[in-house]
Amino acid sequence: MTQKQSHTLTCTDCGTQNCKYKNRTYPDFCLTTRLEQEDLEWALERYGDDNNHNVMVASAEVEYEGYCRLTRVEEIMAFARKMGYRKIGIAHCIGLLNEARIFARILRANGFEPYAVICKVGGVAKSSVGIPAACESIGAAMCNPILQARLLNQEQTDLNVVIGLCVGHDSLFYKYSEAYVTTLVTKDRVTGHNPAAALYTTNSYYRKKLMPEGE
Repeated sequence: MTQKQSHTLTCTDCGTQNCKYKNRTYPDFCLTTRLEQEDLEWALERYGDDNNHNVMVASAEVEYEGYCRLTRVEEIMAFARKMGYRKIGIAHCIGLLNEARIFARILRANGFEPYAVICKVGGVAKSSVGIPAACESIGAAMCNPILQARLLNQEQTDLNVVIGLCVGHDSLFYKYSEAYVTTLVTKDRVTGHNPAAALYTTNSYYRKKLMPEGE
C-alpha cells in the first residue's frame, strides 16, 4: 500500500467556507485566522489604487448583476463597458480560429473594436529557438505568445482576451501584456475545451488516469 505523504493544510482542505461569513468558526489551519495583519493591509491598500479599485468595483457589479444569468462572453462585454474599454485584443490559438472569429463578430455587433493576433504569428520554426525538433512533428511553427502580446500592446488595446492559448504560452502572454487580461476559453483538446470535466470525473472515468494508487 502506498504511504500517503503529509502536506501543509490549506484552503482546499477546509470544508467550512466560513471565510465568506462573519463570526463563524474556522479550522486551526485557516489562512484567514492565521493571517498576518500586515499582509491583509498590504492587499487592501492596493485595492485603493485608482485602476485596481475600478476593476474590483466593475467585477463585483458584473458578478452581482449577471449572477447565473450572463454567459462569460456577456460578462466580458459588461465588464468592458463598465471600465470604458472599447478596443478588445484577442490572443487566440490557431486551433480555435473559428471561436475567435465568432467572438470578434459578437464584439463588433455590440459596439467594440476587436483586434486579433493568432498564436503562430511570425511563422517561426520551433527548432530555431531551441525547441526540440521532435516537437515539429505536430506542427513546424512555434506559438509566439510574447509577440502576440507585443502586437496587442502596439495597438494599445484596452483589454485582452485569451482564447485557447497552450499551457505556459498563456503564462508568457499574461506576463508581457500591458493591458489587463481575461480568459474566455481554456484549451483542453481531450475534453472539448472543458478542463473542469477531468475534475468532475476524477472519482469515476478519470480516476486511474489522474490519481496515483493509494490516493
